[in-house]
Amino acid sequence: MFDNFKIMWHQGKQFIPNVTTAKVPGIFRGRPIITRAKIDEAILVGLCPVKAISSNPVCIDLGKCTFCGECAIQFPDKISFTTDYKLSSNERDRLIIKEGDEAPIIVNPDTIRKEIHRLFGGSLKLRQVSAGGDNSCEWELNSSNNVQFDVSRFGVDFVASPRHADGIVITGPITENMAESVERCYNAVPNPKVIILVGTDAISGGIFADSPALNRDFLSKHTVDLYVPGNPAHPLTFINGVLSLLQKTKI
Repeated sequence: MFDNFKIMWHQGKQFIPNVTTAKVPGIFRGRPIITRAKIDEAILVGLCPVKAISSNPVCIDLGKCTFCGECAIQFPDKISFTTDYKLSSNERDRLIIKEGDEAPIIVNPDTIRKEIHRLFGGSLKLRQVSAGGDNSCEWELNSSNNVQFDVSRFGVDFVASPRHADGIVITGPITENMAESVERCYNAVPNPKVIILVGTDAISGGIFADSPALNRDFLSKHTVDLYVPGNPAHPLTFINGVLSLLQKTKI
């Protein structure tokens, strides 16, 4: 027992007491800030391989952005990335950061389906589906339930079967080979059910957006309840997004 106390004293706390105010290392790229500095916007737009940047005014679509940071490296007076990990929203348009906009990205409480908080506010079970993902977002989701982040303390858990779930979490761009499996998984979840997209690939297709190997028809047939940007998405981005969706005021 004495040895255990020595380890605790040496390592400190192994969990994050408050996931809404935790700090992440400076290397992390979170919400970008776009100033009103004058630049050649055509060059800036041409830098982005996934067409996440548009001009007049300059905007960055976090649903497409891979967070490579090249835009900030080439135009540091125009774009910088903060360490703000609260990037999730239930509205796709809120993921678009505009020039001069420094407001945080939020989940709009007015457009959340009422039954989500009423039925799942105390407990939410999710079935994760990797729809052609590269395992990066999958690893981060797995990390969200480790000893540091411990998402299960908020009543949010991942389950092995969609029949035990309240919704699905999709990672990956949804390939043709996985399109039917995603639909079947969704259909196996009892109503009402939640859809959460995690990562750039899931939200927009990412670098695979124009590939004929994708089949994203599922997203045109069903309403998405939460978009969690990132490449990959940080556990704190996912956790804060889900807590906002569930409208959990006490954590």
